[in-house]
Amino acid sequence: MIVSSFLRLLLLCALASIASAQTLPLPQNLVNLNSGQGSDLLKESEALKSYWPLSIQFLTQKNQAFCGVASIVMVLNALGVPAPTTPEFDPYHTFTQENVFNAATEKILPQETIREMGMTLDQVGAFISSYAVKVEVHHAADSTPEKFRTMAREYLDKSDHHVIVNYLRKTIGQEKGGHISPLAAYDADTDRFLILDVARYKYPPVWISTAELFAAMNTPDADNENRSRGFVLVSR
Repeated sequence: MIVSSFLRLLLLCALASIASAQTLPLPQNLVNLNSGQGSDLLKESEALKSYWPLSIQFLTQKNQAFCGVASIVMVLNALGVPAPTTPEFDPYHTFTQENVFNAATEKILPQETIREMGMTLDQVGAFISSYAVKVEVHHAADSTPEKFRTMAREYLDKSDHHVIVNYLRKTIGQEKGGHISPLAAYDADTDRFLILDVARYKYPPVWISTAELFAAMNTPDADNENRSRGFVLVSR
């Protein structure tokens, strides 16, 4: 048990260090996972069953429009959804930010459109729904911080359940527009969620309060008919 805990801590430190190598400074309201306080929050968090599957699959979005794509790839791989092969890994199967696109996803949202525009909350839900998973899309304007906390915490505390959030960076003091990433854990004592930010060249994974995250989700998205951003619940 001690060895297992030690190995997990080493993995945590390695992932966080890579993710924060040359990132932008964080505002004081956010807690860097790669800090004493950040690692303590992870060790003490009550809901973290999503963390280990996602941390193994943690990746950097391949371009500045692919935050949704990278988040979807992480979740599909963490769930163990049957994946296609790809030339560089043949005969092995895993989802990548290239092979996650197929005829079904192209009908929902063409890859070239995502490269230009990124994805909205509803597009993330529709895209990942084309795979063998259960999906619920929740707009923040139709929810409350309490409802979000309850649903997200329950998902993070179950195997094969994950949460993807769509929020406005500038609302939490980051630069600058809409962004998408998975949640990985929740700490009840501080009422904070852990965001595994897929823009790892820009920001490290951070702990953020429920109130601040919900406020950042409860913002209008001009690319989605000014509907609010929000969160997507995904499970097998």
